[in-house]
Amino acid sequence: MSRTSTTDAVGEELLDVGADIRTLQQDGVVGRRGAFSREWVADVGEDILAAFDDARSREGGAVGRGPNRYYVEIHPEQLRGFVDLVTHPWVTAVSEAVLGPDYEIVELGFDIPFAGAVNQPWHRDFPSPPETYEQRRLTSLAFNLTAVDTAEDMGPFEIAPGTQWERGEDFDHGMFPDRSTFGRYLELAQRKYPQMGDISARSALTLHRGTKNVSQKSRPVLVLGVDAPGAGHDELHDLQLTREFHDQLPPGVVRHLHARVVDELEPIVQKHTIEGLVMGEP
Repeated sequence: MSRTSTTDAVGEELLDVGADIRTLQQDGVVGRRGAFSREWVADVGEDILAAFDDARSREGGAVGRGPNRYYVEIHPEQLRGFVDLVTHPWVTAVSEAVLGPDYEIVELGFDIPFAGAVNQPWHRDFPSPPETYEQRRLTSLAFNLTAVDTAEDMGPFEIAPGTQWERGEDFDHGMFPDRSTFGRYLELAQRKYPQMGDISARSALTLHRGTKNVSQKSRPVLVLGVDAPGAGHDELHDLQLTREFHDQLPPGVVRHLHARVVDELEPIVQKHTIEGLVMGEP
């Protein structure tokens, strides 16, 4: 964590993200405004909707994360802007500064709360490892990019800053704090209103939830999961690349991708379901 100005695979200097890393350490989340053009994000939105239609057409393609809320994993080549995303200077600099030069891209997907989505219970996405709650070292990051301008009525993302360091040994499955403690997280809670082009990085251990979507709009959010070597979250996902797509990727991208190279893409059956989110908050 000491290096905040780093070099990429071809030796070019990356952004100095020292202030961002300090915010991430303190709050468990940090954002970068206007990282991408609105036109580029519009293409991402189209690809998300196409992938969602495909996923909903087969069993296990989309998993419920609460009423009218879904999560879908996709293959990198389903996203026209994949290379732009994973080579963005802020994404690469933050990944290297937090996770080290050999960070691994293990997940690509999206979350969509539709009209009628309800408050999720406060949760983290997986149990905290000892490296985090004992050594205060983050071993994974989730980058989030909204495909739409977020408004108050669209069920904005809510996060409780600083909770990434909580041990969580008394959480249900290491992920869900007891509902009797929700008041404390509500006192800490911050709602996020990213606009098209913004991107954020967060620890998935920072307690968070999606809120009620009382609009008639959906709020798709792209998710890029990145691990430090050995973090183990690749076991929950199944990134695949066709040989043709793999061979067209820049070497600096390939070295960070934890993915299978296949002759033909196989439909992704979700491995990482979060049962506690299915019903939402009562």
